Amino acid sequence: MKKLQYLFMSLAAMLLATPAFAQGATQYSPASQWVPLAAGLGMALAAGLCGLGQGKATASATEALARNPGARPGIFIFLILGLAFIESLALFTFVIIFLKVQA
Repeated sequence: MKKLQYLFMSLAAMLLATPAFAQGATQYSPASQWVPLAAGLGMALAAGLCGLGQGKATASATEALARNPGARPGIFIFLILGLAFIESLALFTFVIIFLKVQA
């Protein structure tokens, strides 16, 4: 377990330290052709995983209502709150990707 922890810590240090040594962007770089593809894949991944999360939340709320119909108000409030948080993750991803593509 310690080896895995050290691996993740070193990977995080390498990935977070890289932007500190970055140079200013040039007019055209060969890597810039991959930005739209990466943006599309990132948004697809975020939307797909948010959809899975929303499906799981809805299924759990439906099952909870089937077991205890009297708890509907409490379940409904937390379901709507959870779905709003899940959807906000997809919207934040969209905004971040939009800003990265424009930069």
